[in-house]
Amino acid sequence: MDFVCKSDIGVVRKNNEDYCKGEIIEIGEEKEVGIFAIADGMGGHNKGEVASQLAVENIIELFNENLINNGVMKIEYIDDIIKQAYNTVNSMIFEKAKEDPTYEGMGTTLTMAIIYENKAYVANVGDSRCYLCKEDGQLEKITSDHSIVEEYVKANIITEEEARIHPDRNKITRAVGTEPVVVVDIFTRELKRGEKLLLATDGLTGAVDKKDIETVFSAENDVNVIADKLVELANETSGKDNVTVIIVMM
Repeated sequence: MDFVCKSDIGVVRKNNEDYCKGEIIEIGEEKEVGIFAIADGMGGHNKGEVASQLAVENIIELFNENLINNGVMKIEYIDDIIKQAYNTVNSMIFEKAKEDPTYEGMGTTLTMAIIYENKAYVANVGDSRCYLCKEDGQLEKITSDHSIVEEYVKANIITEEEARIHPDRNKITRAVGTEPVVVVDIFTRELKRGEKLLLATDGLTGAVDKKDIETVFSAENDVNVIADKLVELANETSGKDNVTVIIVMM
């Protein structure tokens, strides 16, 4: 397993409210688990970056504490551990915003992937996405956005292409830290050697057409090169938002 995390401020914003992190942990003999998380904060007065960092750092720490016990993976409890971790992080951000008026209204998207024994366990809140990239470079979207435009797409009111330029494209319907309790969606996918996972904030997916992202994956295999090219493409196409990606290769 190989991975890269890359975050860029873009060409317009004065601060980066995205945050990402990944870890690969050795479990027993010749086994490893990958834990990856990406977040896009919101809240104004630079507090979005506080929410996104709190979410990512703490959810990875919680998984280190609760998923692995004496070198043994508690994978059979993965759904419960995900839900508990998301709600713990949600409470941290919600309480911080309640205690300090300067943090009022802050929240964040939070998408993560746990990879173990050729399986990906993916969870999301908000509109930061996770894709499975096949060996031929084709992308399959695993997550479903919690956003106004996603509801329009599902209702066949607009197309996915129209959603990228719709006036409501930045309005999300679910976030971490804005309510006392959060509902998280969980997905499972089998992974084959050579396949990749892409986690991305809407600085990429809201700016760059899916076909153009697939072209980059089809032309390159090095995860570092792919990440650099995707960020560069997002900045050339728009640059109005922070752009963050995690790419994991099996």
